[in-house]
Amino acid sequence: MTDRDTVVRHGASVETLEAIADAFNAHDLDAIMEFFAEDCALDMPRGPDPWGTRVTGKAAVRDALASRFAGLPDVHYGDARHWVSGDLGVSEWLLTGTAADGRPVRVRGCDHWEFREGKVARKDSYWKIVET
Repeated sequence: MTDRDTVVRHGASVETLEAIADAFNAHDLDAIMEFFAEDCALDMPRGPDPWGTRVTGKAAVRDALASRFAGLPDVHYGDARHWVSGDLGVSEWLLTGTAADGRPVRVRGCDHWEFREGKVARKDSYWKIVET
């Protein structure tokens, strides 16, 4: 059993959130999706509704995350802090990267995590609006 297997089984913990962040920074979709439940939901920070854009189901979440990596090919989540209470977690980070059009991106944000039976049931992402 790998360290990642141990983290995945334990669900909501600071160690799990750190492992998820490591997988995001490695742009490893397979590793990221190991943490998610089959019926998971992802609320993206932008979209037509007050909750942004919501995608549901593991395949749709994977596609949305692949699109994020395509739009910010060198995306990195740094300066991270994580908190957990029961089946809920929060990750706060500084996202940096370069948009596909060459524009640099540097923004603070956070993710709200909901776990169910050791897996991510919902990831809700928020970004600060940076005006230049």
